[in-house]
Amino acid sequence: MSQEYRLSAGGRIDRSEPLSFTFDGKTFTGYRGDTVASALLANGVHLVGRSFKYHRPRGIVSAGVEEPNALIDCNITDAEKGTREANNRMTVTELRQGLTTKSVNAFPNLNFDIGAVNTTLARFFPAGFYYKTFLVSTTMWHRLIEPVIRRAAGLGQTDETADISRYDAHYQHADVVIVGAGPTGLQAARVAAKSGARVILCEQDTECGGSLLRDPVEIDGMDADLWIATVESELKANPNVRVMTRTTLSGIFDHNMLTALERVTDHLDQPNADPHRPRMRWHRIRAKQVVLATGAFERPLVFRNNDVPGVMFASAVETYLQRYGVKPGHRGLFVVNNDMALSSAIKAKEAGVEVTVVDVRTDSHGPNTEKLLAMNVPFFAGHTVVTAKGVKRVKGAEIAKMSDDGKTIVGESRTVDCDFIASSSGYNPIVHLHCQSGAKLDFDHDTQCFVPSTPIKATPTISAGACKGIFGLNAALNSGAAAAQQALDELGLNAGDAAASTSAEAHTGDLAMRHIWILPSDKPTKKGGKFWVDFQNDVTAADLELAVRENFRSVEHIKRYTTLGMATDQGKTSNINALGILSDVMGLEIPEIGTTTFRPPYTPTTFGAIAGREPGDFLDVARVTPMHDWHVENGALFEDVGQWKRAWYYPKPGEDMHAAVDRECQAVRESVGLLDASTLGKIIVKGPDAAEFLNRVYTNKWMKLGVGRCRYGLMLGEDGMIMDDGVSSRLGEDEFLMTTTTGGAANVLTHLEDYLQTEWTDLKVYLTSVTEQWAVASLNGPKARDLLEELCEDADLSPEGFKFMSWKDVTVAGLPARIFRISFTGDLAFEINVPADKGMALWTTLMQAGKKHGITPYGTEAMHVLRAEKGFIIVGQDTDGSLNPHDMDMSWIVGKDKDDFIGKRSLTRKDMSDPMRKQFVGIYTEDPKEVLPEGAQLVNLADAPSTAFPKTPVPMQGHVSSSYWSSAAGRSIALGIVKGGLARKGETLVVPLEDGRNVKVVLGDTVFFDSEGARQHG
Repeated sequence: MSQEYRLSAGGRIDRSEPLSFTFDGKTFTGYRGDTVASALLANGVHLVGRSFKYHRPRGIVSAGVEEPNALIDCNITDAEKGTREANNRMTVTELRQGLTTKSVNAFPNLNFDIGAVNTTLARFFPAGFYYKTFLVSTTMWHRLIEPVIRRAAGLGQTDETADISRYDAHYQHADVVIVGAGPTGLQAARVAAKSGARVILCEQDTECGGSLLRDPVEIDGMDADLWIATVESELKANPNVRVMTRTTLSGIFDHNMLTALERVTDHLDQPNADPHRPRMRWHRIRAKQVVLATGAFERPLVFRNNDVPGVMFASAVETYLQRYGVKPGHRGLFVVNNDMALSSAIKAKEAGVEVTVVDVRTDSHGPNTEKLLAMNVPFFAGHTVVTAKGVKRVKGAEIAKMSDDGKTIVGESRTVDCDFIASSSGYNPIVHLHCQSGAKLDFDHDTQCFVPSTPIKATPTISAGACKGIFGLNAALNSGAAAAQQALDELGLNAGDAAASTSAEAHTGDLAMRHIWILPSDKPTKKGGKFWVDFQNDVTAADLELAVRENFRSVEHIKRYTTLGMATDQGKTSNINALGILSDVMGLEIPEIGTTTFRPPYTPTTFGAIAGREPGDFLDVARVTPMHDWHVENGALFEDVGQWKRAWYYPKPGEDMHAAVDRECQAVRESVGLLDASTLGKIIVKGPDAAEFLNRVYTNKWMKLGVGRCRYGLMLGEDGMIMDDGVSSRLGEDEFLMTTTTGGAANVLTHLEDYLQTEWTDLKVYLTSVTEQWAVASLNGPKARDLLEELCEDADLSPEGFKFMSWKDVTVAGLPARIFRISFTGDLAFEINVPADKGMALWTTLMQAGKKHGITPYGTEAMHVLRAEKGFIIVGQDTDGSLNPHDMDMSWIVGKDKDDFIGKRSLTRKDMSDPMRKQFVGIYTEDPKEVLPEGAQLVNLADAPSTAFPKTPVPMQGHVSSSYWSSAAGRSIALGIVKGGLARKGETLVVPLEDGRNVKVVLGDTVFFDSEGARQHG
């Protein structure tokens, strides 16, 4: 198709490089430097999408990231599987050769969408439709309507295959980060760079310049292009400055931790051709100071039928004309309330567009007005757009004079012949990042917009230029310089007079606005007129009025009830207009209504970029022990515990899991077994108050534990429920080594640090994680001492010389080691700790020397069986966050005369000792060979179901938490949680199984083997 609307000259595109692309299966042509939006407009395409709710025709509204309508799916062909991306904004999607795109939310096609029938049914889909629909409680209604709504939900279509693109992550540090490379940001960067500070300048666009790319003014006697190039070359020549274009700063978090998305290869003709270059890069930036120069969004006027394709922002028209050499149409109607927007009308007239201006102000007499009149442009002051005409493209508009109060039309309307309408109701500062930092907003009554208030100390930001409500170019340049100098002052740096002489000659005028939130019409909202506020989600002024009538008062509630601002643009173009309309309806000032919450990301962000190089198998860190390679070579199968790969069991040829685990358990009970226990969490607790600290975090006493001794500890949360357990050993008067469960180590460390930093700031204690500094080989079984004595010549390992629950520094096979006489199997055990780099040497030596003793490596599954035989709990398996020490029959570990410990107050609550709480018991099957499934439910005999799937619920008494076959006990063993279980030992219950059988079980003690505990003492 010919580019009928492309100007013969001008713009920043490269006309020497034509590019072809497809949209909905049709091939179009554009140029290097175009966006998909500008190229489609050049080809006369205005209908580009359908709205979410009513499937109304939608056209291109803006030229930037605030675009609510023009969404496309990219890379849609079968040959591009694995690279498809949904819901890109065509206004910022760079054109490249062969790009394939598709409109969203239209079936069977964009021109004829059967979903548009919803428009005729609009009266049945008012604000709150979804909530009201599901107030109907009948199951049949839900089954009918929910699938329909779910099928209709969503925009765009994701790839069915895995993403094949590569993404990278990058960590950076900077003294000053400047967000936005428009005139304000460039000036700020120029000043900051002179100081020698490390500066990062982030710009989401493809090039620096911002508003200067559409407004050719002079700065310091240079035209805008030359000034931009001069400043940019200065910055890039400075080794301390990094200029990052195509980079969107998406979020600001505590203490100025910033996230930014850099689009690295999306604009290339073959974006995935180089396997060494990522498609996108996710930056995490730590900044000492942040200068926000993010600019402002133009806001539209709200008039009847203002959603017809061809209705655009005035600034967007100017951008397409000046930057892309494209006119949106041949005849344009400009509807404005400020002088700045009139500059767009002037440029359109100069480009050969037939221009008509409707100015809602009655006293429009600035230089732009005078220039338009001198150009013989029809100019209607004090008028309104009664309605836009057209369905899939603007075909004209009706205009009329307004009453003095701007609420009604006066006299007869007249028709204006136009094929696009450009509107402007002023500008909204882009305050999103300022608000993300935790700072508040002030309201400027003159410009009717929110502006940044005082930043917070924890996350200081400095706003400048239009994002601060400063719209004049000279003032914005000075604001940028001042903001940079303020940031440097905070850092103790100075840039001298780097920008003292900067001045600009601008012709855009000022705002001088007249605020009318809904332009009057012959068919107002009460008579069914459609005045669109949120274009993507089809929210009208009438929806907002209805929400208020239905007694919604909080703007956050109104947002969710109407879906205002919940689309992919997050209300960038609609929120202020909505607040203005609500202000009129509720009789409140806009500041009294407030704003909705600004959350990261600032614009939609690709999940793949956030995941980086960690998709699929790399989703989480895989941590391995120093002995991991040995386990692999010897056929171990692994299970994931937290982030660790732990040896699960070691099957021999012909063995299934049960046979292998049974063999490993018998080896531990009869000879000697070896477990890799390196994954246990290890935390050094050091400081003068270390003993007092442990005394407060554990339920039992720790002040008098002797150096060289170990003690089991139980850790509770503030709610009194079991959080973790482990053995801690006293290494010195002011030093302990705490062990935790493998999966709970990180949470425990965070929990302890939280108390030290926020509650017990008077305690002198330091915590250091040393989990990965030590490799641990746990030697268990009746022959463990015999084997260790052969390798350890410098220590007495006899029962008298090395008592249970103590530790020693010794030498094992020539390796410096620390041995702990503790046991999680209930058998004679020695936990041998060596530096991590010596772990493999220790393990192979033990295996070689232990051959004559029948040494057998065993994994976590055998460990579970062995500990269950002794009734030892596993936190997270036998506990579930709702059980306290009394429930687990562990009242013995709660220090009754301790002054305090975490969770003590909660334990004193009456319900925490209710005898009918679920409690920890042993479970014995009537048939000793029957191994119960873990998670199986226990019910009373009288409630035993007669079928596998009973029609009515059966009251549950408890469940099985652990269940195994035990050769040592000669039967199946199980542990579980049962209501009032401690008092019900000897009672028979039933476990219903999926096959329809009811298995009888008897509740009993939790220790199934060596109830006297003689074996662990050796």
